[in-house]
Amino acid sequence: MYLARRPSRLDRYIFGQLAIGLVAATLGLVALIWLTQSLRFIQLIIQRGLSPFVFIHLTGLLLPSFFAVILPITCFIVTLFVYTRLSSDRELTVMRASGLSDAAIARPALALAGVTMILCWVLNIWLVPTSLSSFRKFEFEIRNKVAAFLLEPGVFTPIPGHITVYIQRRDANDVLHGILIEDSRQKGVPATILARTGRLVAGPAGPEVLLRDGSREQVDAKTGRLNILSFKRNLIDLAQSSTTKLTAAPKTSEATIWQLFHPNPAQIPPATRKKWHAEAWRRLATPFAVLSYTLIALLAVLRSPFRRHGGTIALAGATFGITFLVALGIGVDSLAARQNGLIPLIFVVSAGPAIAGAVLLLRAGRRARIVPA
Repeated sequence: MYLARRPSRLDRYIFGQLAIGLVAATLGLVALIWLTQSLRFIQLIIQRGLSPFVFIHLTGLLLPSFFAVILPITCFIVTLFVYTRLSSDRELTVMRASGLSDAAIARPALALAGVTMILCWVLNIWLVPTSLSSFRKFEFEIRNKVAAFLLEPGVFTPIPGHITVYIQRRDANDVLHGILIEDSRQKGVPATILARTGRLVAGPAGPEVLLRDGSREQVDAKTGRLNILSFKRNLIDLAQSSTTKLTAAPKTSEATIWQLFHPNPAQIPPATRKKWHAEAWRRLATPFAVLSYTLIALLAVLRSPFRRHGGTIALAGATFGITFLVALGIGVDSLAARQNGLIPLIFVVSAGPAIAGAVLLLRAGRRARIVPA
């Protein structure tokens, strides 16, 4: 069998070109996506006065999800480009003249696709949910905990969770003077808190402000009377309304494979469990798309007649086919999330083209061996 032989020098030559191209194309596209997606966090970093390292750390946690999406596409692009160049330079003609079948010529691309598939499984099952979970926690810390400690004098500072804080000034000892807090966490009964002085402290659940010599003013929703409560000392938890988000059920993209297959009934309603099951099978099935896309690229080049400047029709057809498969995969994922009975279609869309492509490639190899010289 051609596919079972040890790698030859020719295999290593083609594999090297494919690997270099895959790394370059993937890094380039991921960098472009990272740049466009990270722009929405620049305002957050600037407003909080944080360092560039925090920005890099925050946006860097999104990189594994970018790699998981981009790798199947770049594997197709690189395979199509390298084998088209080999065909244009008549290197494929020389390989066939030396007795190599299309299956043997395709071995380096299939080996690279296998390595990329394993990498995609690692990303889907472990790296992506872990990094997205860390991203959510880090963003929560920046928006809630860090924001409270960066109160600027003379500025109304909104803190996520329906709280607005104003301070008149901050002295050299970090004591706050002239404090006004608009607390709208209780729906329909907002409260205004005034204090002469205060100090920010780190509590177990997030930032807290220790107020002294102040009052809490709140309108009674039933009587319409203004209630005023004076205090000498009062501790306000600024992150109280947001801390519960960290203990809630994880998002689908952040859940582990075990959580997706075994959701907590107390946290996940039945309708959402269907979505979780579909997501679990999607993570296991989508890496097969790497092999499918690679085989489509190989067939577009190896099965098309030689042309000095490449088979434009075959290349355009392969590109259209990949676009169609990507769109079809998105539609099938959405349908499977609503009706779990359609989950097998996820495997059909991801692995079906790979099976069909492998059959066509092997048949071409057998025909080439039985045709007399």
